[in-house]
Amino acid sequence: MNDINPRKPMSIRRRGIYLLPNLFTTAALFSGFYAIVQGMNNRFEYAAVAIFIAMVLDGLDGRVARMTHTQSEFGAEYDSLSDMVSFGVAPSLLMYEWAFRDLGKWGWFAAFIYCVCAALRLARFNANIDVVDKRYFQGLPSPAAAALVAGFVWVMQDIGYSGNDIRWYAAALTVFAGLSMVSNLRFYSFKDFNLRKSVPFIVIFLLAMFFVVISSYPAGVLFLLFLGYSLSGYALWLLNLRKPKNKSLPPA
Repeated sequence: MNDINPRKPMSIRRRGIYLLPNLFTTAALFSGFYAIVQGMNNRFEYAAVAIFIAMVLDGLDGRVARMTHTQSEFGAEYDSLSDMVSFGVAPSLLMYEWAFRDLGKWGWFAAFIYCVCAALRLARFNANIDVVDKRYFQGLPSPAAAALVAGFVWVMQDIGYSGNDIRWYAAALTVFAGLSMVSNLRFYSFKDFNLRKSVPFIVIFLLAMFFVVISSYPAGVLFLLFLGYSLSGYALWLLNLRKPKNKSLPPA
């Protein structure tokens, strides 16, 4: 009588993780973590620059994933967690260490408003990613809000102001950035900008001049740039209010 063969275990198919886009996400996460550490060590300018580096890396990981066709659900979730650290926790902690310590409960309250608004902004973005207009963001993007806060710290440090001197202005800016993230205002997303499309020569020249202007005074130029972008949603909202509404014709 033949021996009965033992049942072979079922082979489990392992799902791989794409290395290249997640490498950029990991680098962005490290930049956010580095900003937190430098903020706790009172090296505020280094922390602000690290947040800007995280913003650049965060913009690259999605584009790299789309260009190499390596999008994955894991990458999307990992990117959201990285954004929460780099653009939610790091800017709020940086502001608290730089300007809010002497404000008591109002200080950590302002920092927490920004932090919780960043979390709500990311959660709403993930929930509505398939139903919103791709040309616009619903609310101020968390990287832009983080750049606004970090740019303010960077430029004030550069011109010699301490956080204690302008703590109330810093608190107002932080709360403004947080509430703008959870607003329903529309901010242009630049997602319809095609990098593979041919452009006139003047566009390349203007881009070169743009980098020259940024390199001349990075702190001030970047802060003004993201301040203007943060106000663009409110300007677009006011323009829509001024447009005359189409009134339906009365029935014949």
